[in-house]
Amino acid sequence: MAVDDRSLGLRLGVAGVLAPVVLVPFALLAVFVVGDWAPLHQADLAITDVLYGFAEDHPFWVDFMVVWSWVFAPMSLRVAALVLVIWLVRRRHAPRLALWVVVTMAVGGILAAVLKLLVGRDRPELLDPVARAAGYSFPSGHAANAALTAGVFLLVLLPFAREHPGRRAALWIAAIVMPLVTGVSRIGLGVHWTSDVVAGWLLGVAMVAATTVALQGDHPEPATVEGVEPEVADEPAGIGEPASDRPDPDRADERRRRVRPAATQRM
Repeated sequence: MAVDDRSLGLRLGVAGVLAPVVLVPFALLAVFVVGDWAPLHQADLAITDVLYGFAEDHPFWVDFMVVWSWVFAPMSLRVAALVLVIWLVRRRHAPRLALWVVVTMAVGGILAAVLKLLVGRDRPELLDPVARAAGYSFPSGHAANAALTAGVFLLVLLPFAREHPGRRAALWIAAIVMPLVTGVSRIGLGVHWTSDVVAGWLLGVAMVAATTVALQGDHPEPATVEGVEPEVADEPAGIGEPASDRPDPDRADERRRRVRPAATQRM
């Protein structure tokens, strides 16, 4: 087990280091941003004009986007991931899966922050902004962390909805809608360009994909079907008791077989 854990740690570390290599779409987008590619800039301006114009005319939409951005802010999502890690360790006895969550969220978040500094893109400057945000713009930290969190929760919880198509559908819908609305709200508030948000989504998805490959190894089923460790859902942990203290069904069956002949002899 110790060897397996060291191997997992090595694979996760390598995946985290090599994650930028698999970010080809993200890299292309970054090149266009740094090079101030005119078609991309024009597309960003056009989409911002539409969404920001709608926000100016609909104050309730601004209020909704502000609340949504606060609820699904990077720090809030990290707290949610921490709760998931504690649940995996204490209730499901799945330290490998908990490690995967920690590495995915931490490396993805750090990578997004470093890339912001490297690219150094300024945020949109609007005449009458409805919201303000500090720091650089590319990639969107909200979008990246939303994609990271959605991917992590989806792949961890999919095995628990294996026999429930409705729950599986709900997980997929939530994993798509949460990052989508988060990204759109950042554009509508005028604090990010569309390319910032798309880059954040790409970064989050690529990070989840890279660490999932490291965790799964040669697992026969794709993670999008069975989750990253489907066996975690096969044997529920007892509430508040370690796995070693839970009754062993094989021993219980053996005890019942021993008791029945004795009862028959007394009759």
